[in-house]
Amino acid sequence: MSLQIIGDPVLHSKSPVIQGAMLAALGLDLEYTPHVVRRGELPQYLAWARERGVTGFNATMPHKEDLIPLLDEADPAAKTVGAVNTVCLRAGKWVGFNTDGAGAVAALEGAGLDPAGLTITLLGAGGAAKAVALALSAAGAKRVFVCNRTLSRAQALCAQDPLGRLSPAAFDVDTLTALAETSQLLVNCTNLGMAGCDHQFEDFSFLEALPRDAAVFDAIYHPAETELLARAKGRGLKTLNGLPMLVNQAVLALEHFLNRPLNRKAMAAVAAAALNQT
Repeated sequence: MSLQIIGDPVLHSKSPVIQGAMLAALGLDLEYTPHVVRRGELPQYLAWARERGVTGFNATMPHKEDLIPLLDEADPAAKTVGAVNTVCLRAGKWVGFNTDGAGAVAALEGAGLDPAGLTITLLGAGGAAKAVALALSAAGAKRVFVCNRTLSRAQALCAQDPLGRLSPAAFDVDTLTALAETSQLLVNCTNLGMAGCDHQFEDFSFLEALPRDAAVFDAIYHPAETELLARAKGRGLKTLNGLPMLVNQAVLALEHFLNRPLNRKAMAAVAAAALNQT
């Protein structure tokens, strides 16, 4: 029995450190390792993992959405989002879950940024963005503007919100600036600024429009401070990177791997301590 995280790139992932520390704290002798799986290789990986005794894995870019049709089952939240980040082998079936949204909300609340009642501008409409946007709506956000270069993807995401709190928007400087003026929180769920990604924000001027008491949350954790966060911090805005989200979603993922509830606060503390030592 072993656990993995798959993606491309994935060798930079902090998940092995986090999961390894939590497993050790629980007294479980389980291996958790990174495994590079490129786009298009998922069917081969699932067969290989079953043969090699992999009983669960986390998935990062670019596989969160591509996994859905390949799984035997997915929980309701994952189906709604259309993406998974946690997959478990149960009774011979691959079952998918999504812990990104709940992990993001827990991270924000832990930083004193309760999304309830806030107007939020969210960047991106991919797998992580879907989970986070829907979770922010469920957590009581007043309005979440989902900005994406392909507007139809943002529209499709917003249409999935049963509470009607998501609104699609374009991803250009003028639109972002206009939305920033009325937002108390900006959330980046794109890969812009991620280590190993060739793409970056073309213009950061929209940050100037955010109110002085606004905050910026970047779901990226590598590097620890993206250019987006550095620019926001330079304006005196409160910032939060993706590490707390990673920790909180990892605790939830481990509950799925072990198929039992855990002391989430204690496990998060173990994970955070392990990260501080790296």
